[in-house]
Amino acid sequence: MGRVHLTVADLDRALAFYRDALGWRVVAGEVPVPIHAAAGAGGGRTVGLSASGEPPAALVLTEQPGARPQPARTSGLYHVAFLHPDRATLARLLRRLLRLEVPLEGASDHLVSEAIYLADPDGHGIEVYADRPRDRWPRRDGQLQIDTLPLDLVDLLAQAPPDAPWTGAHPAARIGHIHLRTADIAAAAAFYRDLLGFEEVAWYGPRALFLAAGGYHHHIGLNTWAGVGVPPPPPDSVRLVAWAVALPRREALQALAQRVLAAAPERVLGAYDAGSEVGLRLRGPDEVEVDLVAPAPLSPRPLQLLDPEEVVRFT
Repeated sequence: MGRVHLTVADLDRALAFYRDALGWRVVAGEVPVPIHAAAGAGGGRTVGLSASGEPPAALVLTEQPGARPQPARTSGLYHVAFLHPDRATLARLLRRLLRLEVPLEGASDHLVSEAIYLADPDGHGIEVYADRPRDRWPRRDGQLQIDTLPLDLVDLLAQAPPDAPWTGAHPAARIGHIHLRTADIAAAAAFYRDLLGFEEVAWYGPRALFLAAGGYHHHIGLNTWAGVGVPPPPPDSVRLVAWAVALPRREALQALAQRVLAAAPERVLGAYDAGSEVGLRLRGPDEVEVDLVAPAPLSPRPLQLLDPEEVVRFT
């Protein structure tokens, strides 16, 4: 998972939540990637955050002053999920949320993970979770088993003593997955599974599909729980603008860029070299942009916009 880019109505209010409640830290300096067109239309400030405060930013927030909450029956973000390295870290965060009286919307044992659900001040869905050890993930007939059971909060809280000091987010915390509301689950699967190559992991009923890479339980959730054929959020509401697929090497980006340019050139919006990363920007389903990014040798060179074919030729 790469960065997730959201718009917010009041940046100071949003930062207070992500810094004080979740413990994330502002990344010093400007966000080193071009602002997505949908967010740039708002004309507001943009800030990047990470758990450690070091680049790269995992969460990017762009202010759209006065934006209203996203209507319920629209596509876009269902939740963005922050992965914590162990149960004790998740328990410390839960104690922090309870002390601040942050409203919780749910808590679930998914067999592969333990998760707590809430929302940020703009109504963006948030999941904070910790994975169980991978060798304990249950399988049946070769299929990974994912469920939604009540989470034992008492047992979880026992992992963090009440007097444990709050020091902010664990530096290893990161975005673990993203769950999307889509108007058409088949069309979304055609993009994320068939074009980009994510593997189908499991269906959760007929209206939710989980996809992943590398044997993970899921990097992408897709659902039509808001309805089939729902529109994207209106321009005057907060929304998910974009998210990034982080590829481990430039060779992997080259191969995937070649595949996309051959199979779906109409999806390609542009490309860039930001010094620390190279990216290919795509038009994803439901008017959400998707960046395919790979690390580049660190250098102080400024942002350059590229022809998408240059990403394929990069050496």
